[in-house]
Amino acid sequence: MTAVNKALVVGGGFSGMAAAIRMRRAGIDVHLLEQDAAWCPLGAGITVSGATLRALESLGLRAAFEAEGYTSSNVEIYTAQGHHLATLPTPPVVGSTVAGGAGILRPTLARIMAEATRAAGTQVRLGQRWTDMEQDGQQVHVRFSDGSQDRFDLVVGADGVHSALRAKYMPEVPAPEYIGQGVWRAVLPRPESIQRPFMWLGSHIKVGVNPVSATHMYLFITEDRPTKEHIDPATWPTVVEGLLRPFTDPVVQALIPHVHSPEAAIDYRPLANLLVPAPWNRGRVLLIGDAVAATTPHLASGAGIGMESGIVLGEELERHDDLQAALDAFHARRFERCRMVVKNSEQLCMIEIHDGDKGEHQRIMRESMLALTQPI
Repeated sequence: MTAVNKALVVGGGFSGMAAAIRMRRAGIDVHLLEQDAAWCPLGAGITVSGATLRALESLGLRAAFEAEGYTSSNVEIYTAQGHHLATLPTPPVVGSTVAGGAGILRPTLARIMAEATRAAGTQVRLGQRWTDMEQDGQQVHVRFSDGSQDRFDLVVGADGVHSALRAKYMPEVPAPEYIGQGVWRAVLPRPESIQRPFMWLGSHIKVGVNPVSATHMYLFITEDRPTKEHIDPATWPTVVEGLLRPFTDPVVQALIPHVHSPEAAIDYRPLANLLVPAPWNRGRVLLIGDAVAATTPHLASGAGIGMESGIVLGEELERHDDLQAALDAFHARRFERCRMVVKNSEQLCMIEIHDGDKGEHQRIMRESMLALTQPI
C-alpha cells in the first residue's frame, strides 16, 4: 500500500520525470503535465556529479547514460595562463560503482528520461497547462487548458524556477533574484587531450570544458555582470571570443575558432538561486526541484538534487500509507542536502565575483563534492 493512489506531476523536466518514474515503480497511477507540445528541452551540455549518476542508476538509466554520455574522474584546475593549480578528486559515491562525474548533451539526457517516463506507464499530457486547482483535504481537483478535469491524491509541482504553482500556493516567497553572474555554454569538438573536466580560473571569469560524448565537449564560462541585461544573440560568438582571449593557455586559445560555428549552439543565462524554507508542501500540493531549490551551476548538481528529490518522494510514498508521514520523511531527507548545494554554490559564485581566495574556492568544492557522495 502507498500513501497515494493517483498523482499529477506538473512539469516534464528532470525532477518531474524522476518523480514520475519512481512513483510508477511504487504502483502509483501517475499523470505528467508538460506545456511544451514537443517536449523538447533547449540547452547545450550538462555536467553531472557522481551523485547524479547514482540517481540515474537507481532509475534504471545508467547503461543508457553511459552509452550516449561521457564518464570520467577528477577535475583539473588551471590559471588563465595554463599553470596547473590542483587536481580535484571526484570521490566514489556511497552505494554505487558509477564514475565520479560525467557530461552529456542536455537534450540527449532529456530524451533518455522521457522515453523511460513513457515506458514506466506514465500518462503524459503534452501541450497543456492547469488552469484551476483546488483541494478539499482528500483530493486535489484540477482543470486543464483543454477543458477537461480530474482529481488526484497528490500534485507534484516540478514546474521550474518560475513556478506557477509556487506563485499560487506560496505567494509569500519572493521571486528569484539575479545573483550578479551569467553563464555561457556551447558545444564544441573534443580534442583527444580533454578526457575529464578542465577549469581555468581568471579574474572574475571562469572557463571550463567537459566531455559530453566520444566526439564532443561542452564549454562553460561564468562571468560577472553587475546588472541583468539583454545581450543580442547575434553578438554571442563575438562576446564569447572576447571572454576567452585573455586566457592565454593554448588549450583555451584553440577553442576560439569553434565558437563561431553554428554547431556551437551558444546559450547565455543570467544566474539566480532560490531556497524556499521547508515544508515544501501546502496540503496535497508538493513542490520539488527548481521550484523550491534552484541553484547556480557551480557544483554541477542542480538537475541532480531535483532528480534525487523525485526519487526520495517515490520511495517515501511507497514506504508509508499516510501522506503526511511520507511528506515528513521526504523533508527530513531532502531539505538539508538541497540547502547545502544551493548555499555552497552561492559561496563559490561570490568568491568568483569578488575575485576571492582561490584556495577557499577549491576547499568548498572539495567538501561539497565529498558531501554529495553520501547516501540520500
